[in-house]
Amino acid sequence: MSEKAIAIKAKKVDEVADLFQNSVSSVVADVRGLTVNQADELRNQLRQEGVSLKVIKNKILVRAAEKAGYSELNEVFKGPSAIAFSKEDAVAPARILKNFSKDAEALEIKGGIIDRKVTDLQTIDRYAALPSKETLLQQLLAEFQSPLRSFMYAVKAVSEKRQSEEGAADAPAAE
Repeated sequence: MSEKAIAIKAKKVDEVADLFQNSVSSVVADVRGLTVNQADELRNQLRQEGVSLKVIKNKILVRAAEKAGYSELNEVFKGPSAIAFSKEDAVAPARILKNFSKDAEALEIKGGIIDRKVTDLQTIDRYAALPSKETLLQQLLAEFQSPLRSFMYAVKAVSEKRQSEEGAADAPAAE
């Protein structure tokens, strides 16, 4: 192999290692058997959530994973491997790939990294069941608002009761 080819491969390994290190989540999947339309739809769904999907040779993946400190991930790099990388949402790649695999049986999740830890399929499935980050934040906000809302209704009810009692006391007594 020429020095130029070695340099190109070394650069690619560095790029993929950077992707591993700068991502909060990376999910490895086998996408063999997906139609072109299915692959395009998957990429669109991932892109909408800020996730990139890359198909990378296993030798490069092995070297990049070792360089990034994820050598225990190397056992999933068998057969064609596509990796969904997310720099912001740790749940998005797992959720999207899992949901997509329900309709596209050819898609098989092999393993991955979630929240910068190598995880097994069961953990990926648990993360995939979580709602999106935006939905979780909305639910959290609703939980914070609930006690305040209840307190406001209680204050309003007490105020209305006092007003009705004062109104009854001010009314002339019937003879």
